[in-house]
Amino acid sequence: MTAAYLALMAFQRETEALAQIAGRLGWDQETVMPRGAAAQRSEEMAAIEGVLHARRTDGRVGDWLAAAEGRTEVEAAQLRLIRRSFDRATKVPAALAQELARVTSMAQGIWAEARAQDDVAAFLPTLAQVVTLRREEAACLAQGGDLYDALIDDYEPGESGASLAAMFDRMRPRLVALRAAVLGASHQPKALTGRFAEAGQLAVARELATAFGYDWTRGRLDLAVHPFSSGAGNDARITTRVSETDPFNCFYSTIHEVGHACYELGIDQAYLLTPLGNGVSMGVHESQSRIYENQLGRSAAFTGWLHGKMVAAFGDFGIAQDAFYGAVNRAQTGYIRTEADEVHYNLHVMLRFDLERALIRGDLAVGDLEAAWNDRFLADFGVAVDKPSNGMLQDVHWSVGLFGYFPTYTLGNVYAGCLHAALRAAVPDLDQQLAQGDTSAATGWLRNHLQTHGGLYAPREVVERACGFAPHEGPLLDYLEAKFRGIYRL
Repeated sequence: MTAAYLALMAFQRETEALAQIAGRLGWDQETVMPRGAAAQRSEEMAAIEGVLHARRTDGRVGDWLAAAEGRTEVEAAQLRLIRRSFDRATKVPAALAQELARVTSMAQGIWAEARAQDDVAAFLPTLAQVVTLRREEAACLAQGGDLYDALIDDYEPGESGASLAAMFDRMRPRLVALRAAVLGASHQPKALTGRFAEAGQLAVARELATAFGYDWTRGRLDLAVHPFSSGAGNDARITTRVSETDPFNCFYSTIHEVGHACYELGIDQAYLLTPLGNGVSMGVHESQSRIYENQLGRSAAFTGWLHGKMVAAFGDFGIAQDAFYGAVNRAQTGYIRTEADEVHYNLHVMLRFDLERALIRGDLAVGDLEAAWNDRFLADFGVAVDKPSNGMLQDVHWSVGLFGYFPTYTLGNVYAGCLHAALRAAVPDLDQQLAQGDTSAATGWLRNHLQTHGGLYAPREVVERACGFAPHEGPLLDYLEAKFRGIYRL
């Protein structure tokens, strides 16, 4: 290691630690912060973002990068990621970075209140501020290029709006055909009904998190309006939410967020508080949460085990074990993305991708967003949006400025489909293990083949290394068709 490399990494370690503190402030804001603290918290977030931006653009970083040599694969990767961060940060004025942090922190609370009141008008002025600021930031980053592409690079380096749109165009026909087939099938699985107490749901949720290998010594479970995972290294926290009439919302939100947290907790400890010590992209992150939630958690084998846990917690709830797999995976047209079945889920993402891309490009005005959302939802799902909290106010993402994030959900599904195919080949007795509630072979394979690498490899490269083939949407679509044609007896 050169002296310049060592100095750079010592400086970077402090920057990474401060970024984790900023993340903890965000976790606190969404879980336990008193509502009256929102304005103060926005100032706190702006202040720490100012410190982080100053460190990320510090002239010494440029000097160290010029002098440092990456003599190993790990050192070269560290320098690559620091250089990327430095190049992007130096293009964005400090005042703009701080204002974005302040406004998005404040916007989160305004969105939550507007969502609770189904009041779009109360949120639109703030959303317009966020969109304006993100477009300004994108213009700094794009330097004449596509604004939306510049924002995608924050979440999925190497992808573009055009490449993602092409992927969606290849997926849409098979998804739409499958949706029509299952909704029109003569056999329809029985739906779960009844009331399930919050305490019982949270007890089962903790059992599920444990079953999927969540390390409680380095994490915790809390409630939030919109479930999320926060943190990295040795502090990766998860949240869920509870509806007494829909325990699957709580259970599968928990498993989903455990997938995110286990990715962070599974990264090689040698990368702690370095650029390699985080998930490499949101698409790869979503591949972990989605394979935990869907291919593993919603499998016939694992749902048999879950049925027993539900009976123990709630007594006889009216669905026998042999019908429970169908109830868990029942496909229906719904408003909420996070509650969508696997057939409909990616159609929800496509809607958001097209709308936010139009917003950032200036092709859609913020004031026209609700009408555009409602028109598109009716066209795609055949159902009229009944209230804003089931429409454009349902997701937290736009309030906190996460434009370019939504398509990574589907990209994560695509990666998960590839990883699932490789996992099944590597662990031929997987179903027997899942039927006992034992996910260790599956989660261990994912940890050893993907999670441990953190940011060492590029997103598509790390998936290809794990799978043995270049990722593409085919395995996901094949899995969905086989699964749902089986459930619906097509």
